[in-house]
Amino acid sequence: MKKLVIIPTYNERENVENMIRCVMNLADYFELLIVDDNSPDGTAEIVESMQSEFKDQLHISKRSNKQGLGTAYIHGFKWAIAREYDVVFEMDCDFSHNPNDLPRLLLPIAEHKAQLSIGSRYIKGGHIENWPFGRWLISFFASLYVRMILWINIKDTTAGFKCYHIDVLKAINLDNIPFKGYAFQICMKYAAKKKGFKCVEVPINFIDRAAGTSKMNTSIFKEAILGVWQMKWLKL
Repeated sequence: MKKLVIIPTYNERENVENMIRCVMNLADYFELLIVDDNSPDGTAEIVESMQSEFKDQLHISKRSNKQGLGTAYIHGFKWAIAREYDVVFEMDCDFSHNPNDLPRLLLPIAEHKAQLSIGSRYIKGGHIENWPFGRWLISFFASLYVRMILWINIKDTTAGFKCYHIDVLKAINLDNIPFKGYAFQICMKYAAKKKGFKCVEVPINFIDRAAGTSKMNTSIFKEAILGVWQMKWLKL
């Protein structure tokens, strides 16, 4: 089974080497694709300097400018489809997603129990560390808001730690997804559900980043709030 982990980066020099080594040191074999949006801090150069150490396992795709998380993942999905991977993961570079959880997300896919596995903060066993109460409240009620509008039985609708069977990515019309932030994460789950794929949630411990700067802003939250209505009419 060919497994690819996609990690978008923009100014992640403080995290990227440690993240790469954590993924590469797992007992199971994962390939890793870094999609870098021309980070001015030298993130891409760090990745490139490590490629000789992890030959044929560590890949990088450099884009010319900062284009947003959603477009970075779609770029990576198309890269994976073209190279015939079997499963594809989404993951952040800031260690809010624990690379040790990758095998746990893979398990439902490998056992043919689901085609999309979601690292969830809001099911039994899931936790969030280092978030202020206000941010937790916004995230929790955002997921509730999404479930009410889209009628999808997923507790953590904005989760960004996921494992897809490649058939899911092939079935979704990726070119019709216009979103960049939380709305992108919601839309991918909604599209998978609409296509009839089984989705499961796996509890994770989510830890807010300790190094680097968050890319979240008010425009990303606004996109998510308005985007859920737009999703109902997209041809996914």
